[in-house]
Amino acid sequence: MRYKGIIFDLDGVICHTDHYHYLAWKQLADKIGVYFDETINNRLRGVSRMDSLEIILERWTGEPLSGEEKEQLADEKNTIYKELLKQMSPKDLSPEVKETLEHLRTRGLQLAIGSSSRNARFILGQIGLGDFFDAISDGNNITKSKPHPEVFLMAADYLKLKPSDCLVVEDAKAGIDAAKAAGMDSAAIGDAFGYSQATYNLFTFSKLIQICSAQ
Repeated sequence: MRYKGIIFDLDGVICHTDHYHYLAWKQLADKIGVYFDETINNRLRGVSRMDSLEIILERWTGEPLSGEEKEQLADEKNTIYKELLKQMSPKDLSPEVKETLEHLRTRGLQLAIGSSSRNARFILGQIGLGDFFDAISDGNNITKSKPHPEVFLMAADYLKLKPSDCLVVEDAKAGIDAAKAAGMDSAAIGDAFGYSQATYNLFTFSKLIQICSAQ
């Protein structure tokens, strides 16, 4: 096989938590009096928590905030978000995704998560995949957000694989760009479907089986 490992973004690929992110950011924005809507929220896809906060604060009209104050706001958003995530369960993992992951595992592929979220492990636990992946690279071990390749390079390193041996599955253009910068092929799904920089386009998640079988 051409690929030895597959690295998955989490939100929008394995499961969908974007609505919870939106609700948490909206609650925080309302509290500090900053306008926030779903259009602005779309700019936050694949972006780290602090960089997301900076986008929201573009409409901030008060006194400049210190780094400490920004950290407090980001932590407050995360507290709200984690409380919302408690609503998640294995029902939030689609049968198609579950069956595809299990099939890829039986083919001997190593599977990893490459997500900018600091809550990746918690989310995976909620949907019943807490111990499923061979490696997890997330917001707790990276310092740069996508489209920087750090999160994917770290995942490959954890798997002890060369970047060229890995395929990235992403739903954000920034993630596809990060995969390319890492020297990895990519499969675009969801919002990234049809993006010219992607190696493959996935109309359905299960098409991964066909891609890997063809190698």
